[in-house]
Amino acid sequence: MGRGRVELKRIENKISRQVTFSKRRSGLWKKANEISVLCDAQIALLVFSTKGKLFHYSSHDSSMGRILERYEQHTHSQKKVDTPYEPKENLNLDYPKLVSRLELLQRNMRNYAGEDLDPLSTRELQSLEHQLNNALKRIRTKKNQVMHESISQLQKKEKLMVDQNNALKKQMKEKQATEESREQKEKEGGGSEQRGGAEEDGDGAPPTDSNALIPPWLLDRVKRR
Repeated sequence: MGRGRVELKRIENKISRQVTFSKRRSGLWKKANEISVLCDAQIALLVFSTKGKLFHYSSHDSSMGRILERYEQHTHSQKKVDTPYEPKENLNLDYPKLVSRLELLQRNMRNYAGEDLDPLSTRELQSLEHQLNNALKRIRTKKNQVMHESISQLQKKEKLMVDQNNALKKQMKEKQATEESREQKEKEGGGSEQRGGAEEDGDGAPPTDSNALIPPWLLDRVKRR
């Protein structure tokens, strides 16, 4: 005797409903993973429990954000093809999508900051860790580049300061040599003036010979006496 068809209806017992929800959710995740692996499909599942708790699943090589973004691009392109003109009234229909997108981005930001990690599965945590590692590598690469550029600029400034210092030293030496040469010339000029004055004084009062003033005949008589 075959098993009768079970009627699908809401389970009234809260405990049974919660147990059934957990079992069926695990089975749904398993089936989604199977179709993703077997058919190379990108899958994203969103489930809200009766308490409002969010459960989500994405295929191994895809994140939930990328799949939702692809979905939005696809639906947006499809709308453009189907309706070449979109009235302004239909713009209000995009508001819930934008709100959902904003909530998703905020949740991703919290996950990147290490918050609200309890709802994430092991695979989602591994994907988040992989994304953070890649981001950290890019940050370190950029930091090293900035540090090398800063060091290069500092080295250029140091070389410029050394050149300026050497130029100032050279100017000071030249100025000092000029002053010493001027002082030496002044000293030599002062000595020449003193010697010249002494010579002029000597020429003005030369020694005289008293005998040169006596006549020769008188001098001869004086010698005879």
